[in-house]
Amino acid sequence: MKRPTISPEIYDQHKQVTRRYLIGLGLSGVASITAESLNAKDREDSPANEPDSEYLTPSEEFETVERGDPLPYKLSLEQRLRVGMERKTWRLDIIPDPDSDPKVESPMSREKNNALSFKDLMELAKKKSVKFLKVMTCNNMQTPLGMGLWEGVPLRDVIWKSNPKSNIRRAFYYGHHNNDPKQKFQSSLPIGRVLEDPPGDHPVILCYKLNGQWLSGERGGPVRMIVPEAYGFKSVKWLKSVILTNEPAANDTYGDGNNDIDSWMKTMSLFIHKPETARTGQAIPVTGIAQVGVGGLSKVQVWIKPKNKDWPKDDPYFTKAPWKNAEILPAPDNWGAELPEGKLPKNVRFFSEKGKPQHWPMRYTIAHWATVLRNIKPGEYTVYCRTIDDNGIPQPLPRPFRKSGRNAIDESPLNVQS
Repeated sequence: MKRPTISPEIYDQHKQVTRRYLIGLGLSGVASITAESLNAKDREDSPANEPDSEYLTPSEEFETVERGDPLPYKLSLEQRLRVGMERKTWRLDIIPDPDSDPKVESPMSREKNNALSFKDLMELAKKKSVKFLKVMTCNNMQTPLGMGLWEGVPLRDVIWKSNPKSNIRRAFYYGHHNNDPKQKFQSSLPIGRVLEDPPGDHPVILCYKLNGQWLSGERGGPVRMIVPEAYGFKSVKWLKSVILTNEPAANDTYGDGNNDIDSWMKTMSLFIHKPETARTGQAIPVTGIAQVGVGGLSKVQVWIKPKNKDWPKDDPYFTKAPWKNAEILPAPDNWGAELPEGKLPKNVRFFSEKGKPQHWPMRYTIAHWATVLRNIKPGEYTVYCRTIDDNGIPQPLPRPFRKSGRNAIDESPLNVQS
């Protein structure tokens, strides 16, 4: 089975943790997730003796979605300094919308030479910085782009420095675009979401670090927006302007592509490894990852359906199928090589002082899962996987519509031979 195009680091960790799980079940002589056999040699080279693979995706290993010609981080150093794409010269406008009627008493702008500098941001960070885990993912792509520890200052703490007073309903924002209106990429948020976090959620941040390192230009640095519950298009790169407006409607560039621009990230599951052929009596390992959206994750389930068996048309999401629970694997011990000794820093949101998650899986992360199919009779099948969220709702519900984020039930063929 061809693996999905997830980042190499996510794939490598998945391969290791699921291999440990399968060997822990005592499965020798079955097809392993490395496309080799779990034979005696595998059992002698116990994965318990292997160094833990990384959970966080190193910055350079993220899958990249970007736009711009030339890309801002590929400008020469001299050009980057001139346009504010280096920390030394970065500036952020916090200004009222000239086409609306917001009241902002102390606007900050490059034009008035009082825009927020990177030094100003670091002063705020001394008391206001926050760190949290978030998977970066696109609402139009099947697989996650990478799993990161993001650090920044809540956007609201910067907005309050502009002394907003009234007639403000949204924040528009955009990044560097080479002074070319056709390259401008913008997004927006209701001001209520910026100023107050839903219960149990992270704040929207002006992000300057990824995995404890300064944010690279390729990842959107010097500063980008990170909206924790949203797909990647809300987390605009190369941020330079925030505009406070009384306009009630969004102005997101992604809206032009018929996307649901206010959709939260969905919970969904994908296969990573499953043999397409097997023999009768063979234990068949099946593994995958789950992307944990706003609904959380309580279960991953697998169902094997005979290929020639029709399913009732009034149950398009297979809600009445005989699904079986898979095993959601535990949180990692090693969080990433970019972090000293793979340990999380202090004060990561929803982690204990000892660096342990308060619960697992956490929203806006990825989780690995595995199971074994047994006693499958000869025949042709389709294998499906799905998630159940913390509200007991199965994927792709409660929002099955394609434009509000991709979460179709994943499927894969299986031919069992006698």
